[in-house]
Amino acid sequence: MAKDFHETSKAVRELFELASEASKIDLRKLLFESDEETLKQTRNTQIAVALAGSAAALNAREHGIIPAGCAGFSVGEWPALAEAGIISHADMFRLVAERGRLMDEAGTRSGGSTMSAVLFLSPEKIEQVIAESGLKQVWIANYNSPVQCVISGTEADIAVAEEKLKAAGAKRVVRLKVSGAFHSPIMAYAAEAFADFVSDVAFHDPQLAVFSNVTGAKISSGAEARKLASAQIISPVRWIAEEQAITEDGFERCIETGPGTVLAGLWKASGSSIPCLAGGTLDALASISL
Repeated sequence: MAKDFHETSKAVRELFELASEASKIDLRKLLFESDEETLKQTRNTQIAVALAGSAAALNAREHGIIPAGCAGFSVGEWPALAEAGIISHADMFRLVAERGRLMDEAGTRSGGSTMSAVLFLSPEKIEQVIAESGLKQVWIANYNSPVQCVISGTEADIAVAEEKLKAAGAKRVVRLKVSGAFHSPIMAYAAEAFADFVSDVAFHDPQLAVFSNVTGAKISSGAEARKLASAQIISPVRWIAEEQAITEDGFERCIETGPGTVLAGLWKASGSSIPCLAGGTLDALASISL
């Protein structure tokens, strides 16, 4: 991830150094040399994704693409907060590293928890199946699109929920390679500890429009951003509502500055007439007309 940016941009190389110093992790080695098993540990995944997203956003600026607003999915919201001027990049990397460590620990403490993607079944139907199942340890973690959500919970209850959702009409239910039940009450330990950790960090009022996973709406102040920082760990990502808020705010196009093109795909599934362009590689950014 982000190797093309690192090789061609001095500013990105300096960003890597800043992130490595703040997180106490050799991020050049993590992003360029790690195997899948290492990267799927959330303490590594989160800082890697945050750095890759920040590197892409920085390189977009170097290409003359200046944002009027920003948003991010799950841990991707942290680079968005830095881009909006709410927190410094140094604080962002330090906080993301601690967020990942705490969520990894919460996953271990749970005794076995996980997540599954549910495809081609509406969020309303998924909510209904969960409510009628009697399962107490399963929740919707990500409201991704009108036909895709992710559920989060204990391994035992997720296994039962998967079968019930298939029976209810889901075309596919895919177990995710994660180390815990993120964006669910199972992460309460991490959320409480993280709230203490961010208490003495400076959160400024946003300089750009920036949208919240927790509420789906625009973040109005640094104080609100601080409160949402820990709430996001145990709250579902309301991406459908967030996409709608972005559309209603009058933006003319979106650019996905991060690894992969998953969010561009979800944006297309939302039905918005506003284009969402891939911007996660050097070649993709170079192809975007100003």
